[in-house]
Amino acid sequence: MTDSESNTDGMPGERLTQQDRQRIAAGIADGLSCSEIARRLGRPPSTISREIARNGGSGDYRPDRAHRATGLRARRGTPAPPRAAGSPGDAVGEEIIETAVRAGLPRMMARVHMDLLLSEEGRRTAAELTRRLKVSPASVSLAVNYLVQHGYVRRERDPRRRRDVYVIDDAAWYRSVVLSTMQTLETARSAMAMAEASGPDSPVGQRMARAGAFLERVSLDMMESADRWRGLLE
Repeated sequence: MTDSESNTDGMPGERLTQQDRQRIAAGIADGLSCSEIARRLGRPPSTISREIARNGGSGDYRPDRAHRATGLRARRGTPAPPRAAGSPGDAVGEEIIETAVRAGLPRMMARVHMDLLLSEEGRRTAAELTRRLKVSPASVSLAVNYLVQHGYVRRERDPRRRRDVYVIDDAAWYRSVVLSTMQTLETARSAMAMAEASGPDSPVGQRMARAGAFLERVSLDMMESADRWRGLLE
């Protein structure tokens, strides 16, 4: 089978070559969205999202492995097993993950966050996350610790099975905003302290004082807004 004969989803006109898959991998590494990768390859976005979803997702896509797997499926005449609806590998989930990555959230943290968001009860164990995302327990542990630290997720203890359960609820959005704002407020106060130490009349002191005043005002406004609109989450 030649490169041009391999097909990612059995649909004519959407064949991907090994070079295409290498460019997909490069695009993922550069943090590009499925739509941007598709545009650069001249392919439909649905073709790229299916290709990535069927071959490990954006966190574990390997072009050589994907190419071999597609060839095996073509020889067997069987399509790839479908992912569960609403999993982080579907087109919508992948786009949201890419958006979160561009906003600064590490990719693994974004994948875990999305899987929790799309879970029926908003809760999973570390073992469930490891199995669903097909990643190592260490990767999940690092991701959930980050999410808990930043208020996106909370940790509960299951006393019967002696294991942690990770939960995302409506209040998580409020907690994450508050934690982020508090960190910005700390930065503002550090800037003000530096301005005082540098001398309020010095160029550095004036620059840091302006930065501190701006960050403090924005932080306080954000806190006030979060408190005012918190009822929308209840």
